[in-house]
Formats: sequence, structure tokens, C-alpha cells
Amino acid sequence: MTPRLPRAIDQGLANCHVCGKVSPLVAHRCPRCGSALHLRKPASLKRTVALLLAAAALYLPANMLPVMTISEIGNVMASTILQGMVEFWRREAYPIAIVIFVASILIPIVKIVALVWLCAAASGKVHPSPRILGRIYWFTELLGRWSMVDIFVVSILVALVQFGAYMTVTPGPGALAFAGVVVLTMFAAMSFDPRLLWDRLEILEASENPHSTPDRE
Repeated sequence: MTPRLPRAIDQGLANCHVCGKVSPLVAHRCPRCGSALHLRKPASLKRTVALLLAAAALYLPANMLPVMTISEIGNVMASTILQGMVEFWRREAYPIAIVIFVASILIPIVKIVALVWLCAAASGKVHPSPRILGRIYWFTELLGRWSMVDIFVVSILVALVQFGAYMTVTPGPGALAFAGVVVLTMFAAMSFDPRLLWDRLEILEASENPHSTPDRE
């Protein structure tokens, strides 16, 4: 059995959440940037769950309220995200339709589910392998980089179409709700401390091996 490597938490060392410098916890403040030192992000799970609940509450109006209004030769049509995707597909704007579906419908719900699952793993509700935990957290971070793609697409589309004489596109309240979903999920991912996952694994390993000494934070 591979011996467990010493951790910074066992040595009383804390990683600064701002600049990343490792310093003794007894210093209370980072000697580099002056930020408060914590072994783990304070109330990480509570903050993450609260932000996820708020994001889930905004997800429904983001998909039910009009995200854009299309005016074409006197005809005004308010479209939700799904209706807008169908309309772009009907107009053979397939790349835009696919981007809107993936970034507006698929990515937000996948990110919320992944973060909820990570919170459940950190709290001991589920017990996955370390490899699965690492991949899911990496995937969650990857999704966060593409969360605002459709907002940029709609913004560019609005700017381009306004130059036309026959059709204009204006953003609707659904876009604001969706932007709230994106921002809240970003904050949820930032407030989640992945080191809680490894702490939970240490506790599980200690409970499975009664001869080992459990870690103390």
C-alpha cells in the first residue's frame, strides 16, 4: 500500500485564495497580499448550494420569457430561447441554432447538475472514485469558459441585423434572466472548494482502515 504523502493542512500551512502563496496558518494574514488565510474556503458548501438554488430558480424564466424580439416588415415576434433556436434553424442558420441550444439549454443544466453532484460528494452523500471526481470538476471548469457564448452570439446578431432595413432584433427579459443563471453558476463554481472532496476521501479511507489515523483539520 502506498504511504500517504504529507499534506499542507497537516503541517499547519494554508494556501492564500488570492495570490496562491502557502503560509503558516498562525499568521492569519497572507504576507504577500494581506488576505485572510483559511485552511478551506469558509462555508463553501452552503454558499455553493445557495447560489445553485438561485440559478435553478432563474433557469425557468430564462427559458420561458422572451430572450429576443424579432421585427420583420411590420411583424413582431417575441421568441424564447427554444423558439429562437427553432427560428434560426428554419432560416438555415444552423451554426447559430446549434450554439444557442448547446450554450443556452444544455450547458447550464449540465453545470448545475455537476456542481450539485460535487457538493453531494463533498458532504458524503455519494462516494465516487477520485478519478471520477477529478474529471467531473475539470469538466465543470471547462463548461464555465463557454457559458456566455450564446449571449455574445445574440449580441453580435443584434448589432449586425440593426443595419438591415427589413428586420431588427432586440434583446428581451429572458436574456437578463439567463445572464443571471450564468453569473450565479460562475460564482457557485468559484465558491466551491475542491479540496473538500479530497478531505472526504481521506475520511472514507480512514473509516475503511481502522488502523490508520484520521486526519484532523
